Amino acid sequence: MSERIDEQADSPRPHSTNRYARLLPWAVALLSILVFLIAAPFAKTPLPQVPAFIPVYESALILNDLITSVLLFGQCVIARSRALGALACAYLYTSAIALLHMLSFPGLFSPTGLLNAGPQSTAWIYMFWHAGFPCFVIAYALLKDKKQPRAMNGTIGAGRLMLVVGAVLCLAAGMAGLAIAGESLLPEVIQNNHYSPAMRWVAGTTWGFCLLAFAVLYRQRHRSTIDLWLMVVMCVWICDVALSAVFNGGRYDLGFYVGRFYGMCAASFVLLLLLVENTFLHSRLAAALDELKRLATTDPLTGVANRRAFDAALAAHWQRGVHDRSTLSLLMIDIDFFKRFNDRYGHVEGDRCLVLVAECLARTVRRGNDLVARYGGEEFVVLLPETDTVAAAHVGQRMCDAVLELAIPHGDLPHMPHVSISVGVASRVIETGVEMTDLTKAADHALYLAKAAGRGRVDIALMDQ
Repeated sequence: MSERIDEQADSPRPHSTNRYARLLPWAVALLSILVFLIAAPFAKTPLPQVPAFIPVYESALILNDLITSVLLFGQCVIARSRALGALACAYLYTSAIALLHMLSFPGLFSPTGLLNAGPQSTAWIYMFWHAGFPCFVIAYALLKDKKQPRAMNGTIGAGRLMLVVGAVLCLAAGMAGLAIAGESLLPEVIQNNHYSPAMRWVAGTTWGFCLLAFAVLYRQRHRSTIDLWLMVVMCVWICDVALSAVFNGGRYDLGFYVGRFYGMCAASFVLLLLLVENTFLHSRLAAALDELKRLATTDPLTGVANRRAFDAALAAHWQRGVHDRSTLSLLMIDIDFFKRFNDRYGHVEGDRCLVLVAECLARTVRRGNDLVARYGGEEFVVLLPETDTVAAAHVGQRMCDAVLELAIPHGDLPHMPHVSISVGVASRVIETGVEMTDLTKAADHALYLAKAAGRGRVDIALMDQ
């Protein structure tokens, strides 16, 4: 996700929004440190034992991390990035090992926990959990720093993805297996629900991994938004381990509960960032799709509808008219002697003339469902649904007059000193058996008659009604 989120965070948005987006992680980190400093002196305060708290907390955490992992794997496939793959593996690892931690926790599903766990197993799974995640984060940061962070030119196949997922799940199972089967080989870190002095050394090692991950992220020259939030996660994890394994006395005291709260927050930061960024991506994608649709149906020079949009609108009105037996009128319009205009004034002025005429035609139509389109070259068409011949002819005459009022000079024509248009009008009651081409052919023939009769005028095609 890093490359995609970086692009979203560092471009197209207002500068102030980007600044606040980068200040927010630091504010959250400072707030977490402040809460830690307030809670640390009271970490050993005993509180009521609520065994149900663990499955509720860890179930939410497992789902959070699993969803985060799925979203990151999706970004990994799209961006073909090894760095994103490493980060997705980090959250998949925490989701899997948190599940094993919950199953082995004593007093939840059995007095000693499931999976044949011993009294030290759960505490060691917790440490493997909190030491493994920063290792994956370090891998993410190192891969991201490489000159070629993308996995390869091709897409990442499902087989390779499943292999990676299987390897991560096996790693989580292996760490849990070590904590359970190799319990006797590991130092004793908990005695009668209270932590032993060895726990401080183990927790200190876990701190070291978190601090190293923080340092690797911090040293990057161009830190992305997700890098900042991962630094916050490392900071919060240090507070989590400190409160629930160092400054507290054991399970179910104030430090134990507050540490779990820190863990829940840490699991949510990147997920919330992904969801927010996906919302921005979808909104921008929708805007880009609308723009593509507009470009696909708009003439780039004049700004009116293009031939494709006209054909689609004509087909839609024709289908509707077959059921309603409504009248559809079509105006075929041609700029008089436009080739001479181009030859005298040049193509730049010719394009300017086309734009002015198109804008004039678009201003003349008065209904929202009327359509003005550029048909090709200097030809335009106007589609007038539910308009009879007389009304369509009035619209055509208004257009002739409006173009003359533009007073665009046309020096090659003494009898016609300004640019003018000729208009052919065709109207038809739409019914079964009538072809759309009949209407366009009739309007084109009426335009030919208008030009043959001297141009700058409106002619009406006679059609069987």
